[in-house]
Amino acid sequence: MALTDPYDVEAVRRDFPALAEGFAHFDGPGGTQVPDVVSAAVHDAMRSAVSNRHGPFASSRRSDALVDAAREAVADLVGGEPGGVVLGQSMTANTYVMAGALAQTWSAGDEVVLSRLDHDADVRPWVQAAARAGAVVRWAEVDPATAELPAEQYDQLVNERTRLVAVTAASNATGTRPDVRGIADRAHALGAVVHVDGVHATPHLPTDVQALGADLYATSAYKWYGPHIGFTVGDPALLESLRPDKLLPSSDAVPDRFEHGTPSFAALAGVTAAVDWIASHGAGVTRRERVLSAMALVRAHEEEVFARLLDGLAANDDVTLVGSPARRTPTVAFTVAGRTPQQISTRLGDQGVAVWAGDYYAVELMTALGLASSGGAVRAGVVCYTTFAEVDRLLAALQEV
Repeated sequence: MALTDPYDVEAVRRDFPALAEGFAHFDGPGGTQVPDVVSAAVHDAMRSAVSNRHGPFASSRRSDALVDAAREAVADLVGGEPGGVVLGQSMTANTYVMAGALAQTWSAGDEVVLSRLDHDADVRPWVQAAARAGAVVRWAEVDPATAELPAEQYDQLVNERTRLVAVTAASNATGTRPDVRGIADRAHALGAVVHVDGVHATPHLPTDVQALGADLYATSAYKWYGPHIGFTVGDPALLESLRPDKLLPSSDAVPDRFEHGTPSFAALAGVTAAVDWIASHGAGVTRRERVLSAMALVRAHEEEVFARLLDGLAANDDVTLVGSPARRTPTVAFTVAGRTPQQISTRLGDQGVAVWAGDYYAVELMTALGLASSGGAVRAGVVCYTTFAEVDRLLAALQEV
């Protein structure tokens, strides 16, 4: 069913069988539920004759088609090229592969610039690769009052020795959306590669990797209603220049050379179904146009629902919001006076309200904000199927606690 204006959230929710269980899911930043068309696509693929790739028979050609379709779908979702879509087990696994490949081009004294705002999957692979190469790690710092990542600091951080700048498109903890294009322009002016962690941003915004200035853009399907599988969308020309470690008989073509082992063909069927589901809610001739249209509607709905959540939390005298970013995804971290984040998460969970507590792998950020030693913060996120009633349910449960 196509979405309409006003947004019909109940029609959206009917596509998600898991929501019938009655939980209020504010755990979307850690992974979303899936529409029935996605689980059906996975089911159908697993019940069909599917063989390993590149064989001269029908069941093998079917697996090739599933891979190609998933690459095309992800490219349409984020504005990349299918020939630059690298499949992988997860964003973390893909980033380790990219870090290993890029680090082969680094030497002692080269520099990489990382951000304290980022999930550790866009930090630790680069830190470890830099250490092996003898490269220097430089840090972009977060404003502890606002949880913003000022782009101006990159004027001093990036120089002619900078080989890589890694930055998130949106914080998975506070929702902060830094000026990625401004950061990328500074990096490109001095010849550095830009890696953007788009895992948290992709489910909430119309995405264009070229407009962001991302040479490499990471995303995970389970954050946008698909299976647990990750992708790195790269500039094919850049990928051609890199030589990752690989098995001798495996393909040396791009993007195959970055992919280790046989992918999950059934999961890839679910990926294509997830993108098609998103596209089905928009208007346009091409799938890319429909995706952008649908994501604009989703963004408007999420912002409206999130405003109610943010206002309700701010009105609770026992709640302290973490940061106040001017641009953000519909995600908020907060603490509650007299309770640890884990206590709050557990109590809300007992009432059927799912929120996360801790650092959510945003280790550098929680340390910078002074929250690491006290257990981090509670996190709540709004997604396409979140309702005003669920927000009221969370706020009421929090008030009881």
